[in-house]
Amino acid sequence: MAEVLDCTTPQGLAAAVSAAAAAVRSGGVVVLPTDTVYGIGCDAFDAAAVSAVRAAKGRGRDMPPPVLVPGPRTVDGLAREVPAYARALIDRFWPGALTVVVKAQSSLQWDLGETNGTVAVRMPDDPVALALLTETGPMAVTSANRTGMPPAPTVADAQEQLGDAVAVYLDGGPANGGPASTIVDCTGEAPVILRAGAVGEAEILEVVAAARAAADQAAAVAAAAVALEQARVRKIAEREQAERDRVADPRRRPGAKVAGSRRRPT
Repeated sequence: MAEVLDCTTPQGLAAAVSAAAAAVRSGGVVVLPTDTVYGIGCDAFDAAAVSAVRAAKGRGRDMPPPVLVPGPRTVDGLAREVPAYARALIDRFWPGALTVVVKAQSSLQWDLGETNGTVAVRMPDDPVALALLTETGPMAVTSANRTGMPPAPTVADAQEQLGDAVAVYLDGGPANGGPASTIVDCTGEAPVILRAGAVGEAEILEVVAAARAAADQAAAVAAAAVALEQARVRKIAEREQAERDRVADPRRRPGAKVAGSRRRPT
């Protein structure tokens, strides 16, 4: 029998998150509130649990779930070759309704489905979700509804659709119900919006442009510093060569006499 745990008070939140985290660590599936709608999730590194999430939704391996994280620093453990513009987007819009698709670390032992070597990552702006993620680490989370059915704005709606496929339901009250997260492919030289959502295209492009301008300025400063250092090294080398030439040529030594020279009469 699934548990429904109240998270609307500080005391209830602590106990509920502890119970949900224990369920996740034991391979269970939980429902949690997010800043958009309720989500269904599990340990991102438990392949059997991820399969159970897909089965609860009625989805196949061709629709892998996104991964929710407790903070931006977690991204480096999950992804590789993260572009500077992607980091700028993360800095600007996390926590919040922006999902970035990045290249996954090839060494990770997980199976989210047919990801083509990528992972969709988001940090939600919800205290219950963040409290749970802080306890569990990255979780594979997708909307808590059967495929083809409306998203769940309340825990009761989620429970009606998912029933006992879930071990623990975290009730954080009605979800904000705002627009879905914007999904941005950040695996290439430029971002590509895969799904429009809460973060607008103009906002994304503005952040990307600013990031590129900052990168160009940093590159120019670095190039100038390199040029100055090269000039300094050249001058040192020229002085050292001049000294070697002076030592090798007796005529350049102070007070030196060259063979065959005559003293001028006084």
